[in-house]
Amino acid sequence: MARDPLGSERRPVPIRRFSPPHACDESPIVSSPHEGDSLHPPSSALSATWQLLLGVGILMLGAGLQSTEISLRATLEGFAAPVTGIVMSCYYLGYLFGTAAAPHLVRRVGHIRVFAAMAAVASAAILVQGIFVHPLSWALLRGISGLSFAAIYVVVESWLNDTSTRATRGRLFAVYMVVLYIGLGGAQFLLIPANPRTATPFMLAGAFISLAMVPILIAAQRAPEIALPRKVSYRELYRDSPLGVVAVTVAGMVTSSVYSMGPVYAQLSGLRTSGVATFMGVSVLAAVLGQYPVGRLSDRMDRRTVIAGVCVIAGACATALAVFRHLPQFLFLSLTASFSVMAFTIYSLGVSHVNDKLEPSQMVAASGALLRLNGLGAAISPVVLGSLIAAFGPRSYFATLASLTLVLSAFDLWRKRRRKSVPAELKGRFVAAGPQGPAPRVATNPLALSDAAGPSHGSTEAAPQTESHDGAAGDARH
Repeated sequence: MARDPLGSERRPVPIRRFSPPHACDESPIVSSPHEGDSLHPPSSALSATWQLLLGVGILMLGAGLQSTEISLRATLEGFAAPVTGIVMSCYYLGYLFGTAAAPHLVRRVGHIRVFAAMAAVASAAILVQGIFVHPLSWALLRGISGLSFAAIYVVVESWLNDTSTRATRGRLFAVYMVVLYIGLGGAQFLLIPANPRTATPFMLAGAFISLAMVPILIAAQRAPEIALPRKVSYRELYRDSPLGVVAVTVAGMVTSSVYSMGPVYAQLSGLRTSGVATFMGVSVLAAVLGQYPVGRLSDRMDRRTVIAGVCVIAGACATALAVFRHLPQFLFLSLTASFSVMAFTIYSLGVSHVNDKLEPSQMVAASGALLRLNGLGAAISPVVLGSLIAAFGPRSYFATLASLTLVLSAFDLWRKRRRKSVPAELKGRFVAAGPQGPAPRVATNPLALSDAAGPSHGSTEAAPQTESHDGAAGDARH
């Protein structure tokens, strides 16, 4: 799921330095410089946001640790796999609600207060989970965590969007995604020194989330402008890009399965805590490797061909892991990494493919709708996969992942036969977007999502044409 940027065309305004406001005196919403790219060289954008990136990295240590710990601890406590799946799904349900509610909350009380409040709630929710180990309490607290993290991501990503420009946004968000994955992947190895049967991992996760507030609050700046895009219906979105809609939904199912049920699979397969941590660390860290080369390839050829190729390779790796249960560790981890390298690019490819078919004024609304479809798939998948693991054993984990990716590749090839490819001159640039999971997705301005992504069947009112931000999944010059 949260998640990103489209602003109305406007004249350049004076550059504003990235400086902290008074703690209790937030500035009103003002415009930010999205043009005048020469004023913001890439090094300037990074120097203006390093505190945010540092805070996000620390935040991901907490987010990654708590997600894996809850899934692993549930298995150790004897929770049935379907029950664990339901508990893990509640995060995504809370996340969906949070992405809708957070923008309204930000507009009412401001970025700084929302971030501080939601970080405190997220930290408290994780700490309480370490005290009350029960499916019902965990399900409720997971939902609260999802809501809180969605609001945090809205705040952080809107600051990053406001600080960057068309010239720097793609590179800035590429660095952002690397920080996210390194934080999430590194968090897995914290399970080794921290006994997952105790409250220690919950305490560490809460501490990291609390510490993440320090650099981010110091780096706080004024709130960015809120875009006002026109609405787009899900029916209209599917009509414009059936493959993109299906790919984004399947991506949510695949990535939430990895984050939520990966530890369950590893534990039931007989791996010790260090093995679970290594398996999850490899699964998450490998995702960084595929974003740039796969994205570049999709910019140079039909994205549908790239999506099909990615899904076939991921499906083949998952099939091998499902069929051959007793592989050497090196081969097992290599196939696991290869699956993640391919599968974790599906969301970015899907969003990029959708954006290739849209007008600039539609992109914010489309990104909001895609976010919800991705989140819906993410919420459903752990419940289904948990039931399959309970019925057929741990090999159902990779069997399900193989089925999802191979079915998507078949749908992709079918769509290729029914519709011509997007002309090269109309294609936007690929920019890596994070999948639904403990980490956010970067798709468009998060403050605009709640207004733009409702299931409305299309507003016919004209909206000002907006420019695409390279932090989105593509360039808007269509």
